Amino acid sequence: MRKEKYTVGGMTCSACLAHVEKAVKKLEGVEKADVNLLANSLTVEYDENKLSSADIIAAVESGGYTAALTGARREKSQPRESPAERRKAEMKEMRNRLISSLVFLIPLFYISMGHMMGLPVPWFLHGTENSLSFAFTQFLLTLPIVLINRKFFTNGFRNLIKGSPNMDTLIALGAGAAMVYGVVAVYRIGYGLGHGDMALAEQYSMNLYFESAGTILTLITVGKLLEARAKGKTGSAIEKLLDLAPKTALVERNGVEMQISADDITAGDTVILKAGESVAVDGTVISGSGTLDQSAVTGESIGVEKTAGDKVIAASIVKRGYLKIKAEQVGEDTTLNRIIRLVEDATGSKAPIAKLADKISGIFVPVVISVAIISAAAWLICGATVEEALSTAISVLVISCPCALGLATPVAIMVGTGKGAENGILIKSAEALETAHKLDVVVLDKTGTITEGKPRVVKVNVLGGLSRQKLIAIVSGLEKHSEHPLAEAILSYGENEKITSAEITDFEAFFGKGVSGVSDGVRYFAGNAALMTENGIDVSAAGSTADELADMGATPLFVGCDGRIEGIIAVAGMELSTAEDIHLVCLFRELDDAMRFDAEIEKHLMPIKNRPEIFGEQYIMDGDDEIVGELDTLLISATDLPIDEAIALA
Repeated sequence: MRKEKYTVGGMTCSACLAHVEKAVKKLEGVEKADVNLLANSLTVEYDENKLSSADIIAAVESGGYTAALTGARREKSQPRESPAERRKAEMKEMRNRLISSLVFLIPLFYISMGHMMGLPVPWFLHGTENSLSFAFTQFLLTLPIVLINRKFFTNGFRNLIKGSPNMDTLIALGAGAAMVYGVVAVYRIGYGLGHGDMALAEQYSMNLYFESAGTILTLITVGKLLEARAKGKTGSAIEKLLDLAPKTALVERNGVEMQISADDITAGDTVILKAGESVAVDGTVISGSGTLDQSAVTGESIGVEKTAGDKVIAASIVKRGYLKIKAEQVGEDTTLNRIIRLVEDATGSKAPIAKLADKISGIFVPVVISVAIISAAAWLICGATVEEALSTAISVLVISCPCALGLATPVAIMVGTGKGAENGILIKSAEALETAHKLDVVVLDKTGTITEGKPRVVKVNVLGGLSRQKLIAIVSGLEKHSEHPLAEAILSYGENEKITSAEITDFEAFFGKGVSGVSDGVRYFAGNAALMTENGIDVSAAGSTADELADMGATPLFVGCDGRIEGIIAVAGMELSTAEDIHLVCLFRELDDAMRFDAEIEKHLMPIKNRPEIFGEQYIMDGDDEIVGELDTLLISATDLPIDEAIALA
């Protein structure tokens, strides 16, 4: 089975969506076909042994629409199409059409309705004797509105001829009927004036429908403009994800460094990364070292130190260092592009309620046309005039254009998935979004989710002979020379405490371990327990303190000199504090005993006791433990959680 995505042009309503889906699903070999009206996309799963892309495109075009293959199978020379430009052009066209239509609609409305509101009307347009000029002037003002909005007529009648009427068909029939009747009325007025039948002329001059045709077309254009604006707003999250990827990269080929387009990188290339640059591909470090900010993808605010053999992911930013990596996943296969496809697939997927709307849309337009004809016939049978019967039919056609039937659900899905992606939450499908209210257990990443994502100093423990102020001054002086992610938190803490950093000489940095420097003739070390042990500093005295800090979810920074431990500074992400943030987390407070953790897993879960009134029953899982990898298995195998309620949210 092959899965492909197509861009479909010419769709204007939910009926179009239903016709495109029906045309594709009729093809032999098609397993699944989903059309997204808001994104103008078609996703097809089919057997490539029975069908080809050309067959699918031909089926779409046979219904009067256009189709082009997009997505993962685009050529390297073709950059990923930016929906922003397409939406911008669409909005510009709609805005121009609306403004131009209003230029003619306002005087048309004034002339046709002004006398009813007591407004002054030019003498040559007033009275039965001037009824012909009154009617013909309205016709001349309506004609440009029809020409400006001729797409409704070309699309509507084309689809009607092909046997797939849509909302444009209803608009074209309604506005067209009003125009035709208005033209007939002009001739009848002329006949009445020419034959001295002033009653006939007055009757038809009071039953013109030119302003109805102009108003119908203009108001529908307003709706189309609002629809285009909705598309522009809801697609912004994908645009932001696209912007994370660098457009160019520095690669080394045959010993020569060259700057090339990121799309031209191939698997096996050596990519060179310098401080401040963004990673274009997924790969493995082959030489060098540095600290990478992976928050754009992982949400983890603290930088990750990388050295030879470590994996790197696209969209990471090199905070410090110099690395050479071997490109492994490039182009559409990178982690970032897979995330983008996940968001695109989610916006293009259908919620159960949307599938119901699609079924209704498939028969809606023919039913509406039938009802309009029946209504007109019923009025005629009951003795009404042709004008009254026609007015009834036009009303049925015009008010029965529920474009929202095909747009409301896709807009909600795109807004939901888009805002989620913008805030680091990837939703795998529309069905998951619709049924998420049934969740009993929610697993949240701590950093940046229930914490602010910005590390801060939360505790200072003095364990040796240094004063608290001296300890902070020494560490601030050391970290001033460091590029470690925690350095900013410590320096900020020292500034807030109004403590001047100590002067440090002979500074050394130990990658992945910490820093060292000399102050007042004494060499100090600040870093992890491994650095202390390597330099003969006994950390046993700080064992219980370090364990307590780790239980709080904090990162302990050991400080020592002359073989003794002087103190520990704890750095951690702060809990959310604003009312809005707390309200957001309250949505996930119902963590109960729906899931039973076995003894091995439970050892790695630490209850949070400090704010149960806000967060309910919670646990922290140590992210450094391998046992975390068993969480996915736990979620889908827990006997107390029904499989049909285990909704997957990425």
